[in-house]
Amino acid sequence: MTTATVAGAEFPPRRVAGRGRGWYRGDCHVHSRRSHGGELTPEELAAAAREVGLDFIAVTEHNTADTHGAWGSLAGDDLLVLLGQEIVTDSGHWLALGLEPGQVVDWRHKPHDGLIDRAQDHVHQAGGLCVVAHPHAPYPSGTFRFPLQGFDAVEVWNGLWSSDLPWNADNEAAVAEWGRALAAEVPHGRWRPAIGNSDVHLRGQIGTPETVVMAEELGSGALLAGIRAGHTWIAESGAVGLSFTARAGDRTAGIGERLEAGDAAVVARVELTGVPSGTVSFLNDRGVTHREVLPHGGAGSIDWHTGGQESTFVRVEVRHPSGHMAALTNPIIMI
Repeated sequence: MTTATVAGAEFPPRRVAGRGRGWYRGDCHVHSRRSHGGELTPEELAAAAREVGLDFIAVTEHNTADTHGAWGSLAGDDLLVLLGQEIVTDSGHWLALGLEPGQVVDWRHKPHDGLIDRAQDHVHQAGGLCVVAHPHAPYPSGTFRFPLQGFDAVEVWNGLWSSDLPWNADNEAAVAEWGRALAAEVPHGRWRPAIGNSDVHLRGQIGTPETVVMAEELGSGALLAGIRAGHTWIAESGAVGLSFTARAGDRTAGIGERLEAGDAAVVARVELTGVPSGTVSFLNDRGVTHREVLPHGGAGSIDWHTGGQESTFVRVEVRHPSGHMAALTNPIIMI
């Protein structure tokens, strides 16, 4: 780990006062001109984030912290800026979210050489998260080849390589792989939450998709805790609204939470807006268990009945009639 020094640096605050518990929309994979292929300045990125209604962004330049000090004057009561880095290696990319100002994570590691463990430790010691980035990106170094040990979450939805909608075959493969892993991991009590980000390099990309986080406040520590716990869902844009809960008797759990279901009947309910004629799928450890189509107007609520003896978890995917994803959630765990 190294620390960059930037003349005249002004780092963003770690929290926004007066913003308590709630759902916050953000983009955890953001690049400026300082990254290869980026065309936007930090000022333009901040303006674009505000324009699409994001509450937070994470600055993740390629293998550098050079722009960390540019964000102090650009953050504000309406926009929190988390400091981070995209660690770009020949064997895959990953995100370090919640770094110290100027902190640079070493990117000179390969699968099975043991050096990635040290890099992950440096991120965790700073209170940050290690996130697998676009594991099936369509270029040689974009395919993720490292062991998943030490990673806190997986970016299953990346908007960079999409055209009209932030969805493609690479995202489809990432979600399928993540879903299979849930079936194996959840019964053992350890699973990696999913997030989705734009990986913005060009104009018009930021917030497509975005990660929506339940956090105790609009602050770096609270947001990272929400992501780590899986209290998140992914939306293609700010136009999509979603609520997902499961109820067993008088007990209710939300996304990323554990529901003490026992032998009781469970009602999983999703409420949606912004996906006209979309298809809602409920999935558990055996795959898709129920599908239902939303009204033409795109708003509605759908229930699915299950039980703790039938499902170890339940999660939701929402797709457009084209099959492109509109939203997906992390699971609610049944115990």
